[in-house]
Amino acid sequence: MNSAFATPTASLDDPFYYLTNFRFVLAWVGERHADLLAADEHNFLDQFATLPRASQALLVRMVMRKGELFRLSKLSYAEIGDSADAMAPLIALGWVDDDPALSIDELFNQLRLAELRHVLAEEIRTAGLVASSSKTALQAAMASRFPQAAPLNSWWPNATDSVMRLSVMNICDRLRLMFFGNLRQDWAEFVLTELGLQRFETVPFTPESRAFQSRHEVDTYLALHYLRQRLDAGERPADLYQELPPTSENRWLAARRARLLLQLGRAAERNEDVALALVMYGDSGSGEARIRQLRVLERLGEHQTAFELATQALNESPNESEHQALARLLPRLRRKLKLPPSPSVSDPAHEHWQAALTGPQSVERAVVEAYSKPQEPVYYVENSLITGLFGLLCWPAIFAPLPGAFFHPFHTGPADLYRDDFVARRRDAFDACLAHLEDGSYREIIWTTWREKFGLASPFVHWPIVDESLVELALECIPATHLRASFERLLGDLKANRAGLPDLIQFLPDAPTGTPRYRMIEVKGPGDRLQDNQRRWLSFFHRHEMPVAVCYVRWTDGDEREV
Repeated sequence: MNSAFATPTASLDDPFYYLTNFRFVLAWVGERHADLLAADEHNFLDQFATLPRASQALLVRMVMRKGELFRLSKLSYAEIGDSADAMAPLIALGWVDDDPALSIDELFNQLRLAELRHVLAEEIRTAGLVASSSKTALQAAMASRFPQAAPLNSWWPNATDSVMRLSVMNICDRLRLMFFGNLRQDWAEFVLTELGLQRFETVPFTPESRAFQSRHEVDTYLALHYLRQRLDAGERPADLYQELPPTSENRWLAARRARLLLQLGRAAERNEDVALALVMYGDSGSGEARIRQLRVLERLGEHQTAFELATQALNESPNESEHQALARLLPRLRRKLKLPPSPSVSDPAHEHWQAALTGPQSVERAVVEAYSKPQEPVYYVENSLITGLFGLLCWPAIFAPLPGAFFHPFHTGPADLYRDDFVARRRDAFDACLAHLEDGSYREIIWTTWREKFGLASPFVHWPIVDESLVELALECIPATHLRASFERLLGDLKANRAGLPDLIQFLPDAPTGTPRYRMIEVKGPGDRLQDNQRRWLSFFHRHEMPVAVCYVRWTDGDEREV
């Protein structure tokens, strides 16, 4: 089915705009994911629709806030009115517990210090604490004295307020996950947004577009998510490893599992359980995990094993960042194994400028002001120009409606953008886009896309920087061969290679024919050094004879300038 859903139209002027957006999510999930919902989740969707508007709004307000416990007195919203009246239907449905048992820690989270001193006055005296003790000191002293949870009226019989516990957060999290395809985006990010402020590309939706094709996949995602939360809370990596779900046939879930294994391995390594860390790194299989595994082996003196694994990894044609790490590791291992050194490969030389400029100030702005001329303008572009032109030329490939790429109307880019198979799945589409660089039609394609898509959210096009004058000069001065080489490098590793590009570009439109009509400029302030991703781009420019310079700035009180 192709969805004809209308996006929410509520304005921020509507005090219930957040409810309009929340209703949209529920309707979207109910239509497109009905087969993945359990009975209690279907009931939630049905019963929510029957609630009074004030009760719906109050539930959404609680869902958007942190935690599941709320003092009734703090749930005060002008558009909702009396919170107790709005709460009553939620209590009747069992979605809110109006008399929850509170642990001592939860009690301390809900009550103010003065209230705690009143409620626990006798225990404070018994513990030998002074009345002016801090909340932290009181909590530490009371923790062992109250191992059991109890309702608020047991702690505080004459309480002037009530504490409510939201009981449907797990359901709401599952619905949020099925809509966004992740739990990184929270409700507030969506329902508190006037969605008309940002425009999105229109992509057709089919049943195959969904983030999840089975309830088991949703369960696997949630299991991985909760394991990560428990790791962050300090639980032992060894215990969590035992609960890890098996590898999923779903590639992006398998990638999430690999990332969690990397995080578990790092935690085990910090705990000095290096044997377990090595197992986890090996199980992860990601490039970063492989590098960490090699470093642990090196630290343990397992040089031969590390050398064999590193050599195998190098032969498997890793991406550039992993290749760079291996190139640093292998010479050390060769020395320790007393093997003949491999031919050294140093970074190619690049043009250096030394600039003495008035400062301190923004080094990029200082260099722009110092070197920009009317006929040779300098622009601050950093990672926005090459990636922006790439995004404009390859727009059809990037926004191709492949399964698992787009599953709601508010994507800034495809959900699988940084997965290993992103380019492979779209190779023909990218080749068709890049072919325009061969026949000269790329300029017209880029301008057409710029005009038709201007302002639409894109992972590569930063509209405030890629304005009309910059695009015009770039298309005039940068050869198609240089653009193609740069775009192919981006496609080689989109996540790593979209960063590290030079800060500035200077256009030389009047340069003689056959000479470079632009140059990239990387700016380094006093004490600043080139980063690895910047070195990789500089090496790339050198290989392809693309003009680039690194400008090292030092501050001076005068107007001296050295080049």
